[in-house]
Amino acid sequence: MNFVYTHLEDYIRDLFTNIGVTNPNQLDPRIIGPNLGFTVLYLPFDSVSYDNIIYIDSRLSEQEQWQDFCHELGHAISHSGNQTKTHPLFREYQEWKANNFALHACVPTYMLNQIQLPVNEEKAINKIQLLFNVDYEFARKRLSHYLNNHFFGDYSLHEGSNYCGVR
Repeated sequence: MNFVYTHLEDYIRDLFTNIGVTNPNQLDPRIIGPNLGFTVLYLPFDSVSYDNIIYIDSRLSEQEQWQDFCHELGHAISHSGNQTKTHPLFREYQEWKANNFALHACVPTYMLNQIQLPVNEEKAINKIQLLFNVDYEFARKRLSHYLNNHFFGDYSLHEGSNYCGVR
């Protein structure tokens, strides 16, 4: 099977490999942020990005901080201006884009392709969760996106499923 990356997957692969991020243990805001020209600060308020500073909520778990960092990185790279002054539908669109960016940046496809995922859905989610330092629900959603994007819906992944492999 010939694997075809989406534009976002290509972009994230190029973005990360250009700064030397090639394996999951390098997926860290303290590595990625500065190498992309961002200052990353951990403070006890909601995560946000402004100019070249990404503020991460210090009250969150390490997994949530990583997920928030990638979300805010998506905003910082793709959006400009003050979101509070934009139309609510456009703000919703920007949030959707940042959430999608975070899914792919936290668990990059080029890294996901290098690992052997278990056939069992629960074990595959747990492996993604541990390797990429994301929470369970995030790992479940990313696995679902990965399978949908690259195996054209020819898989089984639903509540109670014991199988997440390609048929």
